Amino acid sequence: MELSFLTIILGTIVGFVLALTGAGGGMLSIPLLVYGLHLSVQQAAPVGLMAVGFAAALGSITGLRKGIVRYRAAVLMGISGMLAAPVGVFSAQRIPNQPLLILFACILLLIAFRSFRRKKISRNEQDVACSLNADNQRFHWTMRCARAIAGTGLISGYLSGLVGVGGGFIIIPSLIRHSHLDIRSIQATSLAVITLVSISGVSSAALHGSLPWAIALPFTIGSTFGLLGGLQIVTRLNQATIQLLFAWLVLLVAVSMLLKGSGLVA
Repeated sequence: MELSFLTIILGTIVGFVLALTGAGGGMLSIPLLVYGLHLSVQQAAPVGLMAVGFAAALGSITGLRKGIVRYRAAVLMGISGMLAAPVGVFSAQRIPNQPLLILFACILLLIAFRSFRRKKISRNEQDVACSLNADNQRFHWTMRCARAIAGTGLISGYLSGLVGVGGGFIIIPSLIRHSHLDIRSIQATSLAVITLVSISGVSSAALHGSLPWAIALPFTIGSTFGLLGGLQIVTRLNQATIQLLFAWLVLLVAVSMLLKGSGLVA
């Protein structure tokens, strides 16, 4: 009972941060599970992915209702990611825990660096891979556009299966760089992709017997409550301050995970 209660509390923290930052909760799920419940990265990754995927599903449903999800791009990217996620899960089960900790810490360091720089991703307005149809704002599909979208899905799917991140930190910058979509459409499309990839990654982990359901279910329930609660107050908070505090938090967690992966701390 005490373990389930703690798991729900940790999940609630993830969902709350996810609501405030748009993607950050998923990045914190692995450290919380590793330090709070003493799981290995291999055990924590599918648990975090399950919670992030469920939250992303709630967000993508809202995006679909508003008509801002580019569903063809989401399907192509999602299928690519769904093919790659099981490969990531397979790899995670064969890589020792400490190297995975170091890899995850490096990903967090990259995210913190991007957050501190706050620099817009550059793109050549005349030479994006996926131009938009002026009449309906849908993608003008070319082989170059399809390669960019599918390649993004493969990378985000593999990392999702490997270390349990949703992949938004790959998908969102890629869509900004390769298209003229507005940010709301990009975020909604990213959530739809994360939902599909999470289904694949979690299913693969379950089939491999590496998904601890006794932890995954209460953690996901907690993240849902945290997400819904966070959405009630997010509009009242200063987003610039939230993002800065989140960047510092990610940096501290990254350093901690790097030290743990290096064996310098227990």
